[in-house]
Amino acid sequence: MMNKNLRIIAWLAVALLGAFAVAGIALNRGESINALWIITAAVCVYAIGYRFYSAWIAARVLVIDETRATPAERLDNGRDFVPTNKWIVFGHHFAAIAGPGPLIGPTLAAQFGYLPGTLWILIGAVLGGAVQDMVILFFSTRRNGRSLGQMARDEIGAVGGTAALIGTFLIMIILIAVLGLVVVNAMKHSPWATSTVAATIPIAMIVGIYMRNIRPGRVLEASIIGVVLLLLSVWGGGWINNHEGLRAWFDHDGLPLAYAIIVYGFAAAVLPVWLLLAPRDYLSTFMKLGTILLLAIAIVILRPEIHMPAVTQFVDGTGPIFGGKLFPFVFITIACGAISGFHALIASGTTPKLLMNERDIRMIGYGGMLLESFVAIMAMIAATVLEPGVFFAINSPAGVVGKEAVDAIAKINSWGFAVTVEQMEQLAKDMGETTLFARTGGAPSLAVGMASIFGSAFGKHLLALWYHFAIMFEAIFILTTLDAGTRVGRFMLQDMLGNFNKKLGETSYMPSVVFTSSVVVAGWGYFLYIGVIDPNGGVNILWPLFGIANQMLAAIALCVATGILVKSGKLKYAWVTGLPLLWLVVVTTTAAYEKVFSTDIRVGFLAAADDMAAKLYSGLLPPEKAAVAPQLIFNQHLDAYLTLFFVAVLWVVIIDMLRLCMRYLSGKRVLKLSEVPHEPSRMVEDWVRD
Repeated sequence: MMNKNLRIIAWLAVALLGAFAVAGIALNRGESINALWIITAAVCVYAIGYRFYSAWIAARVLVIDETRATPAERLDNGRDFVPTNKWIVFGHHFAAIAGPGPLIGPTLAAQFGYLPGTLWILIGAVLGGAVQDMVILFFSTRRNGRSLGQMARDEIGAVGGTAALIGTFLIMIILIAVLGLVVVNAMKHSPWATSTVAATIPIAMIVGIYMRNIRPGRVLEASIIGVVLLLLSVWGGGWINNHEGLRAWFDHDGLPLAYAIIVYGFAAAVLPVWLLLAPRDYLSTFMKLGTILLLAIAIVILRPEIHMPAVTQFVDGTGPIFGGKLFPFVFITIACGAISGFHALIASGTTPKLLMNERDIRMIGYGGMLLESFVAIMAMIAATVLEPGVFFAINSPAGVVGKEAVDAIAKINSWGFAVTVEQMEQLAKDMGETTLFARTGGAPSLAVGMASIFGSAFGKHLLALWYHFAIMFEAIFILTTLDAGTRVGRFMLQDMLGNFNKKLGETSYMPSVVFTSSVVVAGWGYFLYIGVIDPNGGVNILWPLFGIANQMLAAIALCVATGILVKSGKLKYAWVTGLPLLWLVVVTTTAAYEKVFSTDIRVGFLAAADDMAAKLYSGLLPPEKAAVAPQLIFNQHLDAYLTLFFVAVLWVVIIDMLRLCMRYLSGKRVLKLSEVPHEPSRMVEDWVRD
């Protein structure tokens, strides 16, 4: 009884501390705020959400059964379905979902101030993103690891399901392209980052072979070997960067790096999951979590002040980094840190095919998303501890502030954010770079923020080392999502083709594996090429489409989950997925309308295309822009049509889901639940599962 009362008091204390911290960051105005307030608020909110909300959903809504055999056990084929240690699965899942969203989204959204993005990250993750991830992972596990699109077809119906199948596949193509673009921008002309990222591939294969063939089951041994090799690769990258002969081997422009990433994506989709994908993601998780933990420790030690205002003047849509007002664009700019449809593809793609026991769904699904959300909080802090003038100098495109440093500084000073040319030159020198002006995409400014925090806590004389370590960290962070995404895209395409030819739907049928992998890689490779040749760095063209598509995908996933809950006789719990679904429908539909039909050339795709076409025909474009203008005009139109298509897909799925629910509630015939029958697990020994 005493222990129970102490637990109640402890959790009440956590709740009160969290409420106090959230109120502190939300109500503070006019004075700078300490970053420790944001960390405290995040930790308390996540702890309450995981301990109570996720446990309630697992026990009451989903009714998780740890005695039930999972697809990994029943369908083990040694390639895609492989019973895997829960920590390896957690590492793979976290590495696969934690891509550019939690790093880049908050950094870009910081142009609105620290407050809007921080609140969205906390609320969106606990009530939306983590719920989606856990629920979809559970439903997919109960359906032989079926993809999201196939589940929609099996559960909702042919019309909504077919729309979801096609829509989710095309959205996936866009998402992977953006992942690739951010990686390219992070590694471009950075031999240190490029050589280190390249080294992670053979390291992962060594670990995979060690765990499967040399010392099976020795996870700790393999982990130590892998982590040691990773740290050596970071040191080796610095050595290569300072070696004139070797440096040239890894110093590349955007296009060669894009081609290399395309080749890597194909290999990751075709090779057995145990050889490259799972060990690479698992090892990168050490790098990811280790770096984020180190960043959190440094922030606790330093207690840095947040220099960015709580809310900036750019909430009116005049922001230099991207156009658009606070609503709805902060909610689509920050996707993966709050709620991300891409996660639903992983949760219904690779992860359920590796899961050994249903009891781990809560930790992997809900817990993995909370960890990613914490990464987003760290990214927001790293971006906003920079002086606002420095932040905007790094992130504002040359087309907005001017190509020359003097012009850029004058423009940024006119916004009320002080910065000097000398300050930026010294900062670039400290970071080991030639310039930091107009380094769009979010990755460089995030690396500067992280390096500044690390340098202040652990030694300012190592700023260049910390900066390049942060760039490498970001590239590894994102590349693991790209390889898992490509494999999931292959699964999705195989699911679709399986409706026409059963053999093509078999995940282990090699001709199908090669064909579908080629199609997926060719699709996202084209959009990656578009982004790389864009004079504005590709972010303005692809990131808004990424955000809209990602959140629409989350809405489709929540539609499927809500439909399954209603069909399962759990109408009273349908609000768990229904409320975040309603919010996403409002946000994505509004954002899509503005991105297509806005007359502001910095917001509307069609307006931007028309403006560029007029300048091209009038001869007002400089030669370098005129050369790629026709391609960019085509791409803007393509973005507009894709956005309209995604909106149509979303509403078709919503209407079909509502029709299904009405038929079920009125007692009419609906499609049967596609959940596979219960089969007792043979993996009952604790040593097997743990």
